[in-house]
Amino acid sequence: MQLSTQTGRSVSSLRIGVPAFGLIENELKQVSELVKEQLASCPDRNGIGRLVECLNSPAGKMIRPGLVLLSNRVPSATLRTSVRDASCGEATEERAGNKGNTAVRIGVIVEMIHNAALLHDDVIDEGEKRRGLPTVNSLWGNESAVLLGDFLLSRVLLMCADLEPRYQRIIAAATARTCEGELRQIIQRRNWQMRESEYIEIITEKSAALFSSCCHLGALSGGASGKEVRMLKDFGLNAGIAFQITDDLLDIIGDENKVGKSLGSDICKSKPTLAVIHLLGAADEKEKSLVNRKLSDGGGSKKALVEMLRLYGSLDYARRRAKEFVAKGISALADLKESGAKSALIETARFIERRVF
Repeated sequence: MQLSTQTGRSVSSLRIGVPAFGLIENELKQVSELVKEQLASCPDRNGIGRLVECLNSPAGKMIRPGLVLLSNRVPSATLRTSVRDASCGEATEERAGNKGNTAVRIGVIVEMIHNAALLHDDVIDEGEKRRGLPTVNSLWGNESAVLLGDFLLSRVLLMCADLEPRYQRIIAAATARTCEGELRQIIQRRNWQMRESEYIEIITEKSAALFSSCCHLGALSGGASGKEVRMLKDFGLNAGIAFQITDDLLDIIGDENKVGKSLGSDICKSKPTLAVIHLLGAADEKEKSLVNRKLSDGGGSKKALVEMLRLYGSLDYARRRAKEFVAKGISALADLKESGAKSALIETARFIERRVF
């Protein structure tokens, strides 16, 4: 697959958003170009090409491919060739000239999986804005948005066919876990008795598993040792949990103009999130009944609910838990050799934490 140079966008125009990604700016540009190339390969039969053009919106923060690329750069204390990786039991043979290209291709795949999930999420949540622009479902309808997400996944399958089986297995498992987590969240709607541990399990499946797999894939493609792979996987898992906690907080208290997407869907769709779970555990029986009524009216009393979340320290509690998971992720890298990539991973985790502070 050749990298296209005719994108009409410079590196500086990419909406990277994560300061630490300056280290991998050129590789992220390649990821963005290849995503566009994959979409451009769709023939314009019966207007399909025009529908696909809806996907050429401004790039997001590209956190997932960024994790792949940074993990790929982590230096190993052992030889980069013919390393037996204890985490998968297979010999890795990544040559220095090829490992970066493999990481870019994997970055394209995880970004397309993420974009497909966003298309489906906007249908489920009836979102009207994404990355500052109207959503596909608001412009073209739910059927088109769902099938466009499926189209992206079909391109992912084609790209995966060119990867080594060990990468294919990790990508397939991560995608399956993401879908399972989304399904479980839908099943648990209006379950106001949900425990925090159950919530963490759900967001681990729907979000954190993919973060962890991005670090896993990047480490393997860079020829990391088994110990390095395990540290990076653990980092990605905890950073992913923190990311989803902060994302759920932004859905409650975020500014749509700054976040760039429709907010308030968790309350409107009766999804238990960490701040709400904390509130229901902290309130007395009388107030708990009031909270339940506010949660059950489809978000009509969102302002009053947010005031209760503030009053009981539920928003601060969720922030604190996100900070704890970030710290846990950073701690997982403690024995990793010092490098620019390690520093950038740590700064990325702190960027996730700062989103709600």
